[in-house]
Amino acid sequence: MNALTPAVSTGPLPASRKIHKPGVLYPQIRVPMREISVHPTAGEPPVTVYDPSGPYTDPSVQTSIEKGLARLRHEWVTARCDVEAYDGRHVRPEDNGFATGERLTPEFPIRNRPLKAKQGKAVTQLAYARAGIITPEMEFVAIRENLGREVMRGKLQRDGEAFGAAIPDFVTPEFVRDEVARGRAIIPANINHPESEPMIIGRNFLVKINANIGNSAVTSSMAEEVEKMVWAIRWGADTVMDLSTGRNIHNIR
Repeated sequence: MNALTPAVSTGPLPASRKIHKPGVLYPQIRVPMREISVHPTAGEPPVTVYDPSGPYTDPSVQTSIEKGLARLRHEWVTARCDVEAYDGRHVRPEDNGFATGERLTPEFPIRNRPLKAKQGKAVTQLAYARAGIITPEMEFVAIRENLGREVMRGKLQRDGEAFGAAIPDFVTPEFVRDEVARGRAIIPANINHPESEPMIIGRNFLVKINANIGNSAVTSSMAEEVEKMVWAIRWGADTVMDLSTGRNIHNIR
């Protein structure tokens, strides 16, 4: 039950395929989107929607929880030359609730040295935004937020009450930077989680969905917890919070 296994749900959602849109400021960016085919009798083009499902719905990617996910943002982080690697501490028995033997979930087999900011540096998206820097993460976010807006640009009429919101017809990377710099939005992009796809949370951006998962007091394996996360993002969760208590928390996370 507790052995690592690559058995996790993968494959595209029904009538859908994964497509990617490249960046302009940073051409190496590939922003994932979900293209949904409509019935041929409709005579309509495919519908493209926001896609938070990650590589699990990309048939060109072979996923295994023994290998982890591709380090999507690692080169973005290191290219800024403001981080350095260090040796993290070893896992202690109390980190996993003193689980032992068959009750202990195996530790993730791949060890990547964690990163930290160099002396005198700040490595948050907020710090970059306030320094006037548009990061790859910011352009990635702008492309995601603009899904569908480019087609409708110039066709919409604003006749409602904004209630203080300042939502533009078209989201630019500079708008993303400015909103983050003002403290009105955040981009969760920890330097030690380069596998994460950038997204933004803020009043002037799309509504985001958070999902909560947690290990079971009865039975909880690595594969089962990964499967919970995979299904949460397949059904549209933008963020997933692990609210586990008890044994094996460290190794499962």
